[in-house]
Amino acid sequence: MSTGLTAVPFVEHTKFWAKKKLTGVTGNIYTGLHEFEDMAFVIHLLQKDDVFFDVGANVGSYTILASGLKEAKTIAFEPVQNAFEILLANIELNKLQQMVKCEQMAVGSKKEVLFFTNDEDTTNHCVENASANTTTVQAIHLDHYYPELCPILLKIDVEGFETEVIKGASNILASTNLKAIVIELNGSGDRYGYDDADIHQQLLSLGFLPYLYDPFQRKLNPKNHFNGFNTIYVRDIDFVSARLSSAKPFVIFNEKI
Repeated sequence: MSTGLTAVPFVEHTKFWAKKKLTGVTGNIYTGLHEFEDMAFVIHLLQKDDVFFDVGANVGSYTILASGLKEAKTIAFEPVQNAFEILLANIELNKLQQMVKCEQMAVGSKKEVLFFTNDEDTTNHCVENASANTTTVQAIHLDHYYPELCPILLKIDVEGFETEVIKGASNILASTNLKAIVIELNGSGDRYGYDDADIHQQLLSLGFLPYLYDPFQRKLNPKNHFNGFNTIYVRDIDFVSARLSSAKPFVIFNEKI
């Protein structure tokens, strides 16, 4: 595992390993939750023993919240070795080995071998050709690898490879067990010739609608389009709204939310 790491308090009793320039977690030190609305949505939605898929887990901020704080069962996918090692260390730090399964794999539309950059921290991504700064990674697709499991919540943050993940998750996306998706649509798919608007239209066709979440009001506010960063898509608004409104508050910076 990388050296120079320090254990830092996270939300309530959880914690994470951090060091300078480890941007997957250091933002939490300064802001409490570095993706505040989206992380609060995850915390308020999930309950004990729910299934959560963290696709593109990096070092595990969302996984720690889902399993460490809410006791959900998480499957966390992270293809890049350095991030994966810290992800495993964070699971051990929070004693979540029985609740989290970590997979050093990429997620796409089929089983294949892919090349990933390994020196770009949170923006490591799939590339066409191997080089000195790439890692060879086995890729799977969600429908094949976990046919017996369907998450209530799916988080996808794969630096432009979101279209491939969606292609390989048609059964999961069609299941009524899946209530919500948090997905990053920031234009990175352009590097692969993909248009985020196509993902948006596909999710709409499956009954998902985009929302902004207000954690203080526990309210989902409808949007007409996806954000330029993370977007929350919800299919069963009544179920999700009931979960959000009834969730136990969490404490961050001495404030209940």
